[in-house]
Amino acid sequence: MIDIKVPTVGESISEVSLIKWLKKDGEYVERDAVIAELESEKATFEVNAEKAGVLKTVGKEGDTLKIGDLLAQIDETAAKPAGSATEAPKPEAPKAESPKASNGTEAKPAPAQAPVTAAPADLKASPVAAAMIADKGVDPKSVSASGVHGKILKNDVLDALNNPGRTPGKPMFSREVRKEKMSNLRKTVSRRLVEAKNTTAMLTTFNEVDMSRIMELRTKNKDAFSKKHGVNLGFMSFFTKAVCFALQEWPAVNAYIDGDEIVYHDYCDISIAVSAPKGLVVPVIRNAESLSMAEIEKKVVELAGKAKENKLSMEEMQGGTFTITNGGVFGSLMSTPIINIPQSAILGMHKIQERPIAVNGQVVVKPMMYLAVSYDHRIIDGRESVSFLVRVKELLESPEQLLFGKDPLKALLEL
Repeated sequence: MIDIKVPTVGESISEVSLIKWLKKDGEYVERDAVIAELESEKATFEVNAEKAGVLKTVGKEGDTLKIGDLLAQIDETAAKPAGSATEAPKPEAPKAESPKASNGTEAKPAPAQAPVTAAPADLKASPVAAAMIADKGVDPKSVSASGVHGKILKNDVLDALNNPGRTPGKPMFSREVRKEKMSNLRKTVSRRLVEAKNTTAMLTTFNEVDMSRIMELRTKNKDAFSKKHGVNLGFMSFFTKAVCFALQEWPAVNAYIDGDEIVYHDYCDISIAVSAPKGLVVPVIRNAESLSMAEIEKKVVELAGKAKENKLSMEEMQGGTFTITNGGVFGSLMSTPIINIPQSAILGMHKIQERPIAVNGQVVVKPMMYLAVSYDHRIIDGRESVSFLVRVKELLESPEQLLFGKDPLKALLEL
């Protein structure tokens, strides 16, 4: 019998939570198969089977386990079930092929391409209800069925039409209360946010940037960029580039306090705040100042994808020197971001919104974005924070400067 214990995942981590078992108790598992998903205070990680055999689970989902605790056992002497190697792939092949073969004949893809003109053939509904669904273009998924065996009745369709946007099956005027155990990651986020508010002299300065040039540049070159580099041209690469140039001009914004000393960095490790299923995480783009636009975009896609799948490693979330967070993807027009300690500053991006502004005495409509920099006033003075943000604004409004941090004509004239 092989013991599988909770592995060491970091120097400061003493316990983890067992999120879920990916293999069942008594199931035969192959060597290196992923059997469980654990969560520390900083990341989610998987546990693999050290040997092939029958799995005996010890921990329960939701349990908090110490490092080194017994997680499971594997009986490597157990015989492999007959036919398990050949039977496992068989169900997958038909599943992958059958939807493709049936898509041409079934009515399921029609709603995504055209208005509903007929009720789906497999719809469980009374004739009157089915006719109303087809006539009114009602999505059957938005209707709460009250009939026997989940059959949709006329009153169900009327209820859906009279109460648009209401969650199907949820009673009206409900006053239910439910409690969920806070995850280790959420506990850590909560603790660090309060620590940032209580231990730093945090202040926020604002500015706004005209996004016209960047948007024109993206529109003109997005297809060629995607074709050559295999990744879309987003806003994050422009902001990361601009931030890196500005950080090197104002090094205090890229530093942090360590006891009685200030630690300066000659490199820019940019943390990007990502909303993941388990909570907020901040993976790091290493040496962003040395990366090209395409390399930055590829790294953003890679880290964001890992965050959404809870696949980020500890190394990928440690050691950032400055953070960029984009509340604009959720519609935020303006906010005051909280510093990601031990860092000393964070840049908040926001929603791009067309607004009337004065240009050369004329009122014109421009796509504008508010920018916010929250900073630790103990190490960064107002002059440095404001100058840093103004420099970011200048670089974004004149993206040609992102090539080497200067206006090309001024560089030509050595000004």
